[in-house]
Amino acid sequence: METILIKTLQLILSLSILVLVHEFGHFIFARLFKVRVEKFYLFFDPWFALFKFKPKNSDTEYGVGWLPLGGYCKISGMIDESMDKEAMAQPAKPYEFRSKPAGQRLLIMVGGVLFNFLLALFIYSMVLFAWGDTYLPLKNVKLGMDYSETFLNVGFRDGDILLRADGEELERYDEHCLRQVVEAQQVTVLRDGVETTIPMPDDMMKRILRDKKGFAGYRFPFVVKAIPSADSPAARAGMQAGDSVVAINGVPVVTYYDVRVQLAENKAKEITVDFYRDGVSRSTSFSLDSLGRMGVSVCLPTEIYPTVTRTYNFFSSFPAGIMLGVNTLKGYVSDMQYVFTKEGASSLGGFGTIGSIFPDTWDWHAFWMQTAFLSIILAFMNILPIPALDGGHVMFLLYEVIARRKPSDKFLEYAQIAGMAILFALLIYANGNDLFRFVFN
Repeated sequence: METILIKTLQLILSLSILVLVHEFGHFIFARLFKVRVEKFYLFFDPWFALFKFKPKNSDTEYGVGWLPLGGYCKISGMIDESMDKEAMAQPAKPYEFRSKPAGQRLLIMVGGVLFNFLLALFIYSMVLFAWGDTYLPLKNVKLGMDYSETFLNVGFRDGDILLRADGEELERYDEHCLRQVVEAQQVTVLRDGVETTIPMPDDMMKRILRDKKGFAGYRFPFVVKAIPSADSPAARAGMQAGDSVVAINGVPVVTYYDVRVQLAENKAKEITVDFYRDGVSRSTSFSLDSLGRMGVSVCLPTEIYPTVTRTYNFFSSFPAGIMLGVNTLKGYVSDMQYVFTKEGASSLGGFGTIGSIFPDTWDWHAFWMQTAFLSIILAFMNILPIPALDGGHVMFLLYEVIARRKPSDKFLEYAQIAGMAILFALLIYANGNDLFRFVFN
């Protein structure tokens, strides 16, 4: 329950930041061109608001709604989700959106997307400035990787060390690495000290989406990091931090996951553990608890294998952050081609999926990295040419510029309704996928 609460709070805070910045992008361009903004809200406020105020001599009401599905900036003279037909039936006033030149209206509409993208670049830059960039090179993972069934079926083997994809070095294990592998014609791995080439099928990404087995995970030894309780089974048996487990009940265990399998098979039973301490082989016996736990915490791969850290000063962090943001956007745009396949559609997720990307414990580095990523997603999704999204408004404005005439207000009203219906359908479908996975997985 605590884990769910932490993830939920991170999700709400992240989305609140992104929504405020997005709507401020619309707001600042509207005010720049002297367009009246009637409301500026975080979250939606059907029937009532949790909080609202209107500064003296201001045309704008600021508030916080009760429905945490986004936010809005209500701009006078614009057909939006408020569907204020009565106001639109009145003659256009000089301070309204519809009275302004197409170029100004275009900037007002792209302001939200622009601010979200700039926010992502700024966050990435500040993260690199504050924490640097620490990663585990794939070549340093001496035990290689454990691969999903999907990848084993095309020729990978557990323990393969990823080297190159179509001749390009695979530096670190991340989303970019996955794209390099699945889009390559061949992948080179180090297997038992010998470089081996694996031909890749053209539909590898579709197979991953279909099988839902993932890609791979680090293979690393079971090394005790700490023993939190002096009353745990391992502590009573004399185990210590730094002990490296190599066998259980005489069964050799090479990786952390090998140990997990053996522990799961011996719940509440006595086991014999062989391990190394300071290069010396030792052995001890003790009983596991009813859940098959030894009562130890384990070193992570980044605590076992050598990592690399790149540091940035304030000024050098910006080009690095911009490059990271642009590459993230390119990767996300590339992935969109799979959304329109059967396999990709079944993988769509809603708020549950978004919340799951945040860590179980509050980690500011992870929080800001995920917020930057979501900011890029929000920017890209909003610029799609779907009525009711910013991209839909931009599409009609570009039509106006090219055709030299505006679409009728009635057409824009119908388009807004259709777009909202599409968005609600997608929202229901994506969150329905989350519910289905929660119930049946």
